[in-house]
Amino acid sequence: MWRGIVHIALAATALGLAACGLADSRSPVPEFMRAKEADPPPPEPPPDVKQLVHDRLDSVFLASANAHAVRVSQPQREPHGQGWTACVRAEVNSATGRPMGMQTYRIFISGGQIIDRRPGRDRRQLRLRRLRTDLASGHRPASLTSR
Repeated sequence: MWRGIVHIALAATALGLAACGLADSRSPVPEFMRAKEADPPPPEPPPDVKQLVHDRLDSVFLASANAHAVRVSQPQREPHGQGWTACVRAEVNSATGRPMGMQTYRIFISGGQIIDRRPGRDRRQLRLRRLRTDLASGHRPASLTSR
């Protein structure tokens, strides 16, 4: 009889210890028993925006737009994600072939590919966005520290 009780006690102890090994990072067990959270992926290195736009100009402007005098900005890390953002400006033509002037697009880059593009904003809005990003990251721009 004692033998049966000892076996049951050992089985219960083994089951209890095995359950501790299955505790995830948010379970209500002590910290030392929790599974470690996975490390976030390392940040991507800055992309070569100039080469990327050169190779994939048709993903930013239509082929019929005959984009020329193309200029690109330095990539900026996306504040709420892993990707990068850059601005692309070029002189383009309309569908009828008439010059439309300078057009600006903001491109989103992830994994070395242009994944999205959106019409650019005017310079004032882009400066405000950069300022908000700097302040959110704790960086104090020189224009604010000199006053």
